[in-house]
Amino acid sequence: MFERAQQQFRSLDPNEPGQWPLLPKACAWGAAALAVLAGGWMLVVSPAVDELEVARNQEAPLRAEYRAKLGQAVNLSELRKQKQQVQEYVNQLERQLPGKAEMDALLSDINQAGIGRGLQFELFRPGQVERKEFHAVLPITVRVTGRFHDIGAFTADVANLSRIVTLHNLVIAAPQDGSGTLTMDTIARTYRYLDPEELAEARKVKADEEKARRKGGKP
Repeated sequence: MFERAQQQFRSLDPNEPGQWPLLPKACAWGAAALAVLAGGWMLVVSPAVDELEVARNQEAPLRAEYRAKLGQAVNLSELRKQKQQVQEYVNQLERQLPGKAEMDALLSDINQAGIGRGLQFELFRPGQVERKEFHAVLPITVRVTGRFHDIGAFTADVANLSRIVTLHNLVIAAPQDGSGTLTMDTIARTYRYLDPEELAEARKVKADEEKARRKGGKP
């Protein structure tokens, strides 16, 4: 059988495949079918399998995102209520920040709080305004002298002002003359919200800085 099979593959004319014996024809058809299957797998099936794998990998994150959004949709009314409460709290805090025109009155309130406690102001010097994204900070270097209890009452009065004022780097020292009075050095920080013009200017500066940063990062 092996010899007869070999005889069929001898002296084959490639220009006349139709005249070939049965076994070479079958092998040629089989080889052609395998080539078609291999080409179809590489060109059609394999990319589809890769796309299917990518879709399967995306399924779990999409399901998690769907569940999260579904939970938000179910609790939408409660979330809106919480947002309203947060906005009311923010508005309340903003009302504690003076505007630009009210800063002089606030500085006067701090000064009067010290005088009302019988303290002597040796230094009351506003510094450079520090602008933040939504508010501005005005540091004031303060030095007062007086009795211990009066200084403590002054700090309490400052804390109870209707506007937000904080005391930083507080240092209390006793003088060398033995008079019984104390000296307190501190930096009082007052805060105010930015006017609409200042907010627009701050946003413009930030946008320009971001644009310059992106431009500088390009190769």
